[in-house]
Amino acid sequence: MDIVIENLTKRYGVQKAIDAISFRVNTGEIIGFLGPNGAGKTTTMKIITSYMAPDEGDVIIGGRSVREYPVETRKHIGYLPENNPLYHDMPVIDYLEFCARIQGIDKHRTPGRVAEMIRITGLNREKHKKIGELSKGFRQRVGLAQAMIHDPDILILDEPTSGLDPNQIVEIRKLIRELGREKTVILSTHILPEVEATCDRIFIINKGKLVADGTPETLRKRAQGSDILRIKIEEGNPDAIYKALKGLKDVTIVEFADRQFNRFNVHCTGENVRREIFSLCVNNNWILTELTPFETKLEDIFRELTMN
Repeated sequence: MDIVIENLTKRYGVQKAIDAISFRVNTGEIIGFLGPNGAGKTTTMKIITSYMAPDEGDVIIGGRSVREYPVETRKHIGYLPENNPLYHDMPVIDYLEFCARIQGIDKHRTPGRVAEMIRITGLNREKHKKIGELSKGFRQRVGLAQAMIHDPDILILDEPTSGLDPNQIVEIRKLIRELGREKTVILSTHILPEVEATCDRIFIINKGKLVADGTPETLRKRAQGSDILRIKIEEGNPDAIYKALKGLKDVTIVEFADRQFNRFNVHCTGENVRREIFSLCVNNNWILTELTPFETKLEDIFRELTMN
């Protein structure tokens, strides 16, 4: 189910938490929603879930406005907030049955849905324990189970791996990827490697404005402005190699990465530069021992877009 955000604005007093942002999330996409603290991520998520009303703009879910049809659109959404609100005195299975009832699931279907959620989230050994007795990792699983109990088309997950250990993060990440095969997922997190491993597309928000939208690869290319190749050529004069590389048609900049070992960073814009470099080495009897693309880290892109 698609989500369309149209000129969304929310103010707290004179401050704009989000400022006329617009974007679209397509059915089956896993979106990474990034931004520094206070950028407006959680506010946006609360408006999408109709937990909070915008001051201006609208959210369209499956062709329906959340402002005009809040109850109907809410049925299609599963929401896991950052501060996972659970009833710690309830056993897991009782809590999920309670969640099924408040989501309006028919009582004859409830046992099956609860069993399915316990299976999907790996809670079988913990299902009779009180939630307060569980580790944080298993509590997050319970939170995911309650968000999915009514089989929503959309999942909104705000910092789902916050505070988890590395093993738990890997397990939750795997679960989110599996869910993304069938559902539309918006995932807010500060763990940037997690975004690259999990998400199809990235939104970056800063000071209430959307400053980036694209795949990790698209954002890297936009940040670089051109491809950068790391090259090592043995048994050649470094100045002659430098001059020859600069003479190639689609090469814009050549930098010495390590003059002693003939290592160069080559900035280029064309599709055939690698072939041209290879031919150059063959024609000059140079030995090309390294030719690898340089990737801008997502951390660098994030800092560039959010430090202003």
